[in-house]
Amino acid sequence: MQIGKKIKNLRLKKGLTQEELGERTDLSKGYISQIERDLSSPSIETFFDILEVLGCSPKDFFDEQELEQKVVYGEEDQTEYVDEERGYQIQWLVPESNEKEMEPIILTLEEKGEFKEFEPSLSETFAYVLTGKISVRLGRRVYSARAGEVIYYHAAERHQITNDYPGTSQILLVATESYL
Repeated sequence: MQIGKKIKNLRLKKGLTQEELGERTDLSKGYISQIERDLSSPSIETFFDILEVLGCSPKDFFDEQELEQKVVYGEEDQTEYVDEERGYQIQWLVPESNEKEMEPIILTLEEKGEFKEFEPSLSETFAYVLTGKISVRLGRRVYSARAGEVIYYHAAERHQITNDYPGTSQILLVATESYL
């Protein structure tokens, strides 16, 4: 049985590099690479160590049925948070999205509402204005967008989104994970 591809897929799902997996199992990056390409077979003990780091039981590893990833999310999967003081509501569209590479939300801002201010990071942010008009302060500059327009930026400076519209504004916001 070729186990390399399955180990690689588990490692990638866990968000680890070959080097990180090697460090956690006291193996070299090169040896992890050889295992993943089925050029080398680990001992049972080493194999179990790898599975433990990857959070997979031997039974699950050898189960022939692939675990199906959830692809479609409905209203029952969504959660929301309201900050009445600052005048905004967040609707998380995907559960545990804050643990994933991207975090898609619907952000609703009341008139003069403002979302929290964020510190500089390596994140990228995409915002599609669904209704109303918003402003994004990025460092010392301010950018505005109205319904149907898109804002996209690297979050290398302090930034904040506010509502510039005499009414409610709503955006679809997707931010990538920060790696600072």
